Amino acid sequence: MPKVEITAVPLQKGTGYPPEFNAASAERLRRRLGDAGGLADFGVNLTSLPPGNWSSQRHWHSHEDEFIYLIEGELTLVDDSGETVLRAGDCAAFPKGTRNGHHMINKSEEVAVYLEIGSRHRDDLTTCSDVDMMSANADGRFVHKDGTPY
Repeated sequence: MPKVEITAVPLQKGTGYPPEFNAASAERLRRRLGDAGGLADFGVNLTSLPPGNWSSQRHWHSHEDEFIYLIEGELTLVDDSGETVLRAGDCAAFPKGTRNGHHMINKSEEVAVYLEIGSRHRDDLTTCSDVDMMSANADGRFVHKDGTPY
């Protein structure tokens, strides 16, 4: 059946980052709706971000377009241009290869809920802007920018 039972999709807490980079996103909750629906060409995540948490480390993608749609709450989008407040109904798009490091921070007092949509390109390399970390979709491992593992 094509309907995805959202409450049946497992919650994933935090990130897969090395511990020294996980603290700012440790309470982030994500449901991988695209995986639950059997999608292969793009991913869809339903994410809840409590006050004070980051969506991720600031990053950009080499081969993967990324799109965010805020369902409820308020988030501060941080990118190379500065900070922009996003409210329910707002969206943001991050074209592949732009090297504009971005993430969102919940500076409000309420939980924010948003959809993340990405293209899952096998050749994608995610590069973090502010810390020495990157990850390739091909293997999912987090490594230093010189390629050495954590």
